[in-house]
Amino acid sequence: MWLRDELLKSIWHAFTALDVDQRGKVSKSQLKVLSHSLCTVMNIPHDPVALEEHFKDDNKGPVSNQGYMPYLNRFILDKVQEEFDVLEFNKMCWTLCYKKNICAQHLLISDDDAFKVWCIFNFLSEDIYPLVIVTEEIEYFLRKLMEAMGSGWSEEKFADYKLQLNTKKNCLTAWELIELVGRRYFSKGMNQQTLSMGITEVFQELILDVLKQGYMMKKGHKRKNWTERWFVLRPNALSYYVCEDLLEKKGDIIVDRTCCVESLPDKEGKKCLFIIKCTDKSFEISASDKKKKQEWLQAIQTCIQLLRLGLSSPHREARLRRRELRQKQQAEEDDLAERMKQLQVANENKQRQLEGMKKKIEEAAAKAGMEEHRRKQIQLDLQDRYRLDLEREKLVRQQMEEQVAQKSCELEQYLQRVRELEEMHHRLEEALEDERQAKQDEEAMRKLQARLLEEEAAKRAELEQIHLQQQRALSQTEAEKQELVAKQLAKERDLQAAMLQLESLERERVEMVPLVSEIMSRKLERAANKTKTWKDKVAKHEGLVRLIQPGDKGPQRITNWGPASFTDAELELRKKSWQESKNQGAQAS
Repeated sequence: MWLRDELLKSIWHAFTALDVDQRGKVSKSQLKVLSHSLCTVMNIPHDPVALEEHFKDDNKGPVSNQGYMPYLNRFILDKVQEEFDVLEFNKMCWTLCYKKNICAQHLLISDDDAFKVWCIFNFLSEDIYPLVIVTEEIEYFLRKLMEAMGSGWSEEKFADYKLQLNTKKNCLTAWELIELVGRRYFSKGMNQQTLSMGITEVFQELILDVLKQGYMMKKGHKRKNWTERWFVLRPNALSYYVCEDLLEKKGDIIVDRTCCVESLPDKEGKKCLFIIKCTDKSFEISASDKKKKQEWLQAIQTCIQLLRLGLSSPHREARLRRRELRQKQQAEEDDLAERMKQLQVANENKQRQLEGMKKKIEEAAAKAGMEEHRRKQIQLDLQDRYRLDLEREKLVRQQMEEQVAQKSCELEQYLQRVRELEEMHHRLEEALEDERQAKQDEEAMRKLQARLLEEEAAKRAELEQIHLQQQRALSQTEAEKQELVAKQLAKERDLQAAMLQLESLERERVEMVPLVSEIMSRKLERAANKTKTWKDKVAKHEGLVRLIQPGDKGPQRITNWGPASFTDAELELRKKSWQESKNQGAQAS
């Protein structure tokens, strides 16, 4: 429900614009038009007869706003419902007042942006008429605006502007605030589009109660498909649209005390999931990243907590806290001023008391002078008497000092004897202690010698055992050594026999080489004769048959078994088997 104070602020601007003479009075005809417009935009049935009856005693001339307020409260504001469009209501009031108060030619913002700043002024202004916005709320609005534009806040610049305000007044009217924003005193270097976007973002948050907005993916309830939607979070609902122009609304998620929001694990290829559980159904949503997901979770949870506590939107609560703080500070300042007045009155009373005391002190000083003269005379008499007494006391003191010196000498001698006795006692104690320590050391040495003897006997027995074991091991090692020598001699004999056999095979191979060469030459000669005979036969057929020439022959293999007895592969196999038998013989030896 819109607060009546917020509606009255916009109506006050419209009423003030109709007050041309600025005497607080508006004609009845203008009030009829204003009342009819208010009833139209606020969806209230208009009753012109009630207005005539309310002002029947003042039928001619202007009507004061004190007379219009009872009618406004009874016949309009008491009948207000939540269903009317508050933006349309504000625009109607803005249309009546803005042309008479601002000059758009001197501003660097559009009329729509000026209207949004006017709405923000009505939200942040004090509930005191005429409406003004104080310095703290100006700073709050400008900080929000600079943050929305992505620009840094300049404390020094605002401090200078604050000093300028203090020299004139400590607040601004709506039109002065619009001029401050429109002339870009704090947004120099920003283009008009950026400034307009910043004003729109602050307007949506403060006036339209938009806590958060952005694109996210939503899972459908019927087809179970994922669709991107533009979500807008308000204190009691999360609305989703086709896109961010807010023209085509697809639905609302009603946020109430029974709702809850929870994070979900990734599934179906979607990440950063969370679910909003309502009374009748649940909504699964996917954010773009983890940071956005956490921000949405926190924002929705904040709305639920505020609803459970029965509070309004966060910025409205913040505005109430700031006002309470200002009221508290004002009360403290008033209290301090009252206390200062009381202190000033008390100070004046004290001043008067001090003046009376000063007179009394002067009178007392005169009396004191006379008393001082008499006292000095008495003091001189007493000094003479004291001088005689001092001389007598001086003689007595000299005698006492002589006695004290004698007693001191005797006491010093007595103390010297006591110190000598104490020193002798200390020496005796040290001697006894040394003797006791020597006995303890002797006993410890005796125990240590006994333990060393026992250890020595145990070591000797252990060494004898080890010696016997070494003797047995040496005898066993000697037998094994003799056995290994015999095996080595046998292997050497086998190796010599194999070497002799190898030498005989080598001699046979050398003897067979000329024989094999001779056999091969004979075979080649016979083959050449046969080839020549066939060539002669072929030549007779006049080229009908072409002689196939033999190909190149590689070198023939000559082995112990004759030339070309084996193929290359068979020869490699025989060489490999001979090498393996040779290696086995070498290992055996």
